Formats: sequence, C-alpha cells, structure tokens
Amino acid sequence: MSNTPDLGPVPQRINVDVEQVRRLVGQQFPRWADHPVRPVASGGWDNWTFHLGAGMLVRLPSASEYALAVDKEHRWLPVLAPQLPLPIPVPLAKGVSGAGYPYSWSVYQWLGGEPASASCLADPGRFVDLAGFLAALRSVDPADGPRPGKHNWFRGGTLRTYERQVQNALAELDGHIDAGLAREIWNSALDARWDGAEAWFHGDVAAGNLLLRDGQLAAVIDFGTCGVGDPACDLAIAWTMLTAESRHAFRQRLLVDEAAWARGRGWALWKTLVACAYTVGDDEVASARRVLAEIFSEYTAGSRSWGFGLQWFLLARWQGEDVAGNLGLHSDSSAGVLDGQ
Repeated sequence: MSNTPDLGPVPQRINVDVEQVRRLVGQQFPRWADHPVRPVASGGWDNWTFHLGAGMLVRLPSASEYALAVDKEHRWLPVLAPQLPLPIPVPLAKGVSGAGYPYSWSVYQWLGGEPASASCLADPGRFVDLAGFLAALRSVDPADGPRPGKHNWFRGGTLRTYERQVQNALAELDGHIDAGLAREIWNSALDARWDGAEAWFHGDVAAGNLLLRDGQLAAVIDFGTCGVGDPACDLAIAWTMLTAESRHAFRQRLLVDEAAWARGRGWALWKTLVACAYTVGDDEVASARRVLAEIFSEYTAGSRSWGFGLQWFLLARWQGEDVAGNLGLHSDSSAGVLDGQ
C-alpha cells in the first residue's frame, strides 16, 4: 500500500455574490454592516474575495477543501506576521456559515499594492527582498506548525503526490515538447533527498501573491497553502519568474544546496507541465511554454557545468591538490562546493 498522499477529486466550487456577503457581514459583524461590498478584481480561485469598505476585505473559500485553511490562517498568521520583514495578511475576524454560505470565512485588513510581474522581479532589489522574506519565514520556529495535508494540497511534502498529474500532462504533451528531458528533470527531483529539517514555507510564491508599491516589494499575501515541512516548494518562482542572473543570486541568498534546488525545479516543472497541458488561453500557453523552456535550459546548462566541476574536483583530489585552496576557500568549505552553496 502506497504512503503517497492522495489529492482526491477536483474541488467542487460554489458561487458567492455581493448580496450574500452583505448579509453575512450584517448578521455576524453589524459594526461593519454599513460598509460597501464589491468584488476584488482577479480575486483568485481558492477563495472569493470582496472589498469591505476602503480598508478591509472578505475572503470566502470557494470549496470545502479550501475552507480547511481558515482555522490555520487564524491560528498562525498572527504568529508569523511580527517575525517577517514585509506585511502579510492578518485576520481581523472569523465568520461562520450563514446566509446560504456553508463554510467559515474571514475578514482581513486590505493590503494595497500592484501584483508583481516577471519584469519587476528580474530587478535585483526585488528578488533580494523576496529571498530575504523567505529566509526570515524559514527562520521562524516550526514547532507545532501545520504539516503538509489536504489543507495545503500537501505542499512541503513529497513531490510524488503529483506523479499522476505529471505523467498525464506528459502524455497530453507528447510530440509537442521534449518529454524525455522533462521526465529526466522530474525523476531527478523525485530522487533528490530532503534531509528532514522542517521549516515554514508559503506554498504559493507567485506573481499574484507578491504586491509592489512604488516599485518595491511591499507585501506577501495568500497563505492558504502555508505550512511546515520541506520549503523547496517556495523555490519554484526561481524558474517561473526570475531570469538566469537573478535566479543565481536568489539561490545564493537562500543558500540552497543541490538536492533542494532539484526539488524546487521539480515543483516548477509540475506546475508548468500542468499549465501547458490544460490551459486554453493563448497568453497562458505562451507563458507556460516560456517557463518550460527556462527550466529545460537551466537544467541542461547546470548538468553540464556540474558534471565538469565534479570531474575536476575528483581529479584534483586524486592528484592530491589543495582544492579548497585553489578555490580561495578554507578547507572546511569544500563540502559547500559539492553542495552547490
């Protein structure tokens, strides 16, 4: 019997309208009953999101599976917020089912800003800020934090959870992409061992969850998939949005070793293959194909340079050379060379 988690069926989403939100707020939080309610543009998939007045938002899960994150967010976001260098959403109140809506829901303070774009994150200041944020998140004490589960679709757990989705996507894309190379990259990610050192992760570091103000990274939002486990899932953005140059600096800032980098690449590959196979809009397909090309080229170049570097290292050791000295490192840093740090 497999120990790999089962994602289960596709969530059955429900609709929520403005009048329903007005009734929920009026019945449960009468102090805000006179605040106008309007939908948030591009409010997301897991939650229906509405402005509540000028400074708040109402966030309502769109399916029972997504509602599992509500209690987690109310428990942990107030703990995480003061330990992070950028603002994150902190809930103001938790609602319960009512007005024909079946799940718990939340009221948050509105965090202003514009969603990030690939061109913005390519700027060195942006990815340094993002890497610093993720480093701070990883440094928070993980004790008692939420482990991977249905509440976050097993982010922070094994990539094998997504094996079926990847294989289905590869079958769909056969003849349209280099499926052999994709399988090689995926298998290298599956084989990359995690040392078991648990840390906090966001779980969905993507453009829509990174807010800019005046050109600077101003907030990180949507912690519905956050948890404690293998933080490699947060590395996917290195391929989905960063350039080769910024990707290298991002990795250096987070001190990511070879195995974690391979797993992060696997997370990016899973998301991108599924997007390539099942998106219908021309813009979405073009974007997914661009990311896939980035993953392929980075892996190919990295494998070649890594293979050459390893051969040189082993040859030098066999000849008795001072490898660390030749690299300008102390002898106790030679392990870092092999770890890709």
